[in-house]
Amino acid sequence: MSVMSKLLQAIATLGPIGQLPAPGTAGSVVAVITGLYLMSFGPIILGLGCLICLVVGTIASEYYTRSTGREDPSEVIIDEVAGQWYVLLCIPYGTPHMLVWVGAGFLLFRFFDILKPPPISTAEAIPGGIGIMADDMVAGMLAGICLLILSYLMGTPLF
Repeated sequence: MSVMSKLLQAIATLGPIGQLPAPGTAGSVVAVITGLYLMSFGPIILGLGCLICLVVGTIASEYYTRSTGREDPSEVIIDEVAGQWYVLLCIPYGTPHMLVWVGAGFLLFRFFDILKPPPISTAEAIPGGIGIMADDMVAGMLAGICLLILSYLMGTPLF
């Protein structure tokens, strides 16, 4: 196995984290921790991180599915990182009760990612790396929209 193959496999699975029980939840926890760090540098850095993760994650996921011959293997969790970071874009760094909003975003993202209602299921049906990443991006978008609506209904708008 070449160095590039090992690197793409490690990116797709977040190294050994993809082998843990409940790998999607484990990947989302890693995403929240790393996302909070990126948030501290501002929304542009987190947004660039999302974009880079989406592009590199699509390539790594595509490689992994082709090399294993399996569609959307559970150990591929780079998609959780991109989706969870997308949710974090909806939470301004330093906002009052920021960690409560981050926790709510985590739960909403996992809810949508596990249940996969339309349009998430539609995005998941796209084959290969694009589909692997797309369903989590849609789940992240829906979770973020829910957070923003919830914040307005509570009278504490995030933006």
